[in-house]
Amino acid sequence: MDTYFINRPNLDRLAKSLFKTHKVYAPFKSDENRHYQRIRDAGLGDAVLGEIRAVQSIKTFYLPVRTKVAEYFSEKISEKKSRPIAIMGAKSCDLASLKVMDYVFTQDSFKDPLYIAQREEGLVISSDCTSYGDSCFCVALGIMPHPTEDFDINLSELDSGYVVEVGSEKGEKIVKEYFKLFQKASLYIEKKNENRTRLKEQLLKHVKNKRIPAKESIQDLFKKKFDTGLWEETAKACVECGACNVICPACHCFVLKDQASDGGFERLRLWDSCLLLSFARVAGGANPRKLLAERLRNRFDKKFNFFPDAIGRFGCTGCGRCSDACAGKIKIDEVLSKLGNT
Repeated sequence: MDTYFINRPNLDRLAKSLFKTHKVYAPFKSDENRHYQRIRDAGLGDAVLGEIRAVQSIKTFYLPVRTKVAEYFSEKISEKKSRPIAIMGAKSCDLASLKVMDYVFTQDSFKDPLYIAQREEGLVISSDCTSYGDSCFCVALGIMPHPTEDFDINLSELDSGYVVEVGSEKGEKIVKEYFKLFQKASLYIEKKNENRTRLKEQLLKHVKNKRIPAKESIQDLFKKKFDTGLWEETAKACVECGACNVICPACHCFVLKDQASDGGFERLRLWDSCLLLSFARVAGGANPRKLLAERLRNRFDKKFNFFPDAIGRFGCTGCGRCSDACAGKIKIDEVLSKLGNT
């Protein structure tokens, strides 16, 4: 990877330049949480590119909560093409989820043109985590707290600015177009590596206390304990709200809904949740997963059994968002710990 350095004022200038061609989003802090907001010509302002991942995942940009996938009118109506999206401050756990999303929405037989267009036209400017939350456990699943792939440009925050790594042709094109904003990174690389090593060691120590099984053993443990009482026990706290599904960066299930629109009707794609009773129900009312414990187990089965076979990695990225969002205080890392220690 080509490496450069950019100071904060020049990064702000870059964001303002990208605003002219992209919809630019970056995390901003509010009540100790981080939320993506759109950056306009005012620049980055108080955007927080370091620290930990934002509350919402970047899947919301590629697979919105509500998407119009088709419309049928008596007269043809042309739509104005939207500008591509540039995401700043995306973290490693979100980038890891793109492997799952790409598998689902870009397979030859099931290509989703809306998703593919956002992925191909968009720009990902990721950044290293500089801290972690109590629910974070990415390293237990082999994911580093700094991006290693699937970014166009990555930013490693230092006191004086950011070390810039180029990860794609799109990223290289940006650097070449705005080359005056960048400088050599040789003086800063050692500090970047020190910061990464320190945070990784802190996070490994944090995760060790959670007693999560070794990632190589998780799939086998799940298969062995598929029919244990763990799922009934865990489901007692579940209120079937679906928050874990909608907050997860890798959950991708949806439902299609038709509704009336001016002069015709439109078809919408809406997020769905496998924890809901209606999710697996088919015509005639039959439901292969009537019990909540079965639906809860199915969620874990998809993440820790199906995806390792399908793409060679988990459908969970260790971001811990579902633990933070759960109204029943179910923590995914604690469930994994029980898999290996009960």
